[in-house]
Amino acid sequence: MSISTDASKYVNDPTLEVAWAMKAYDHAEIYFNLISSIDCSDLNFTSHDNEIYNKFKTEMKDIKIDTLDLNDLKTKASKDRWRPFCESFKGQVEDYNFGTLLRLDSAKGISDENTTLVPRIQFWAIEIARNCEGLNRQLLLNKEKK
Repeated sequence: MSISTDASKYVNDPTLEVAWAMKAYDHAEIYFNLISSIDCSDLNFTSHDNEIYNKFKTEMKDIKIDTLDLNDLKTKASKDRWRPFCESFKGQVEDYNFGTLLRLDSAKGISDENTTLVPRIQFWAIEIARNCEGLNRQLLLNKEKK
């Protein structure tokens, strides 16, 4: 099946955009509630966590994951760098390229100022590394102090 109408005549359906945004926020909220409730350092989120972590630490070892710099995620050069990493998980990690909210500062929660939109595999790479390296554990400790 082919589309015979000029693509410029199509518009985004606002209800689909809202549904997508709600799904992305729900994922972020569920994940944040999990990592702030239990120690996730040994928890697997995908069947490829070890592979994702090892590849990330090999290919992106210079990226500071406690407080992310948007230049490591959003510039043309960084996108060109991330693309082969992300595509290497196509067909392995479900929804690998689905838009997902990522916290910029691992010590903080979900907010407009502390989130950015990334492909799901990029989210997993950074969050798996944060969990393995104990960065998300501080959220649990902070919650236990209250």
